[in-house]
Amino acid sequence: MIQYGRQSIDEEDIASVVEVLRGDWLTQGPHIEKFEESVAQYVGAKYAVAYSSGTAALHGAAAAAGLGPGDVVATSPLTFMASANAARFVGAQPMLVDINKETWNIEMSAVPPNVRAVIPVHYAGLPVDLSGAQKNKQIIIEDAAHALGALTPDGPVGNCAHSDMCCFSFHPVKPITTAEGGMVTTNDPVLAEKLRLFRSHGIVRKPENGAWYYEITDLGYHYRMTDIQAALGFSQMKKLELFMVRRNEIAHRYRELLAHTKIGLPPAATNGFRHGYHLFPVLVENRSSVFDGMRDAGIGVQVHYVPVHHHPISQDIRQGAFELPVCEEVYARLISLPIHPTLSNEDQDFVVKTLLSLQ
Repeated sequence: MIQYGRQSIDEEDIASVVEVLRGDWLTQGPHIEKFEESVAQYVGAKYAVAYSSGTAALHGAAAAAGLGPGDVVATSPLTFMASANAARFVGAQPMLVDINKETWNIEMSAVPPNVRAVIPVHYAGLPVDLSGAQKNKQIIIEDAAHALGALTPDGPVGNCAHSDMCCFSFHPVKPITTAEGGMVTTNDPVLAEKLRLFRSHGIVRKPENGAWYYEITDLGYHYRMTDIQAALGFSQMKKLELFMVRRNEIAHRYRELLAHTKIGLPPAATNGFRHGYHLFPVLVENRSSVFDGMRDAGIGVQVHYVPVHHHPISQDIRQGAFELPVCEEVYARLISLPIHPTLSNEDQDFVVKTLLSLQ
């Protein structure tokens, strides 16, 4: 099966993990800080706080921002449910804003000025233009699960040039992997400290009362990353630029091979931006038959995503299709083609040949 996404692990990565397994620290050890520092340095943020998953990172960011009951949080309908659930986790109310026709990202200009926070999703790895995002003084929490390594005119996604916090995911299909894991970056020392407390039960150490003594100050969770995962992540960060170059090469080749066909191509990055290409989503006719035909041929296509408002859990925010027309139009034809650094040109040729035979 040619998978739509997969991890790229080499001997250096394996050796890094083995070194931790042979050492003294398996959970919270020295590799956590090393990994956090490597991400912060890469994106140009002052602080990075590791979490057990991208979803946990979003939860932590929403909690650190002080969101709660009575607050409305806007996000995109074309995303995984975790983007909306970040609001629900803290008792806030998610709302959906339609996507832009040219980018398939949330239409920031349509976000109501009275919402407390916005969680813009960098869909498929294409950065949302946030240059005017805080004009209404809203809290901005970037969902950059797809976009580590992507660039904007203001620098790397994650530097929080126009946001309060930025959340990453390190699932195996993402730009780098820690198996499961996430990270929040920020430039605010108060938010960074709240993020650290939230991931570790809200524990505050008070050695002045005894070396053993601690207090639980606020509700927190066990959202810590392990040293094993962090060692893998630190090793993977050394290869992130190579991964980005290869993903963009594959995407460029898809665009050439599919030019002048019936296939609708995904939005490309404009000047000053670099696409992360976590996904290569295209638009097809007769999606169900194309999906089944590709799977039957051994090509692991996927659909990203069933929109947020289509799920039963979204009864609280469900809107009519006419209210999110661009999302509905894109979703009706959407299918993700394989893209990952280890995809060969031969496999890519087979993917394209099979796809065109089904149109």
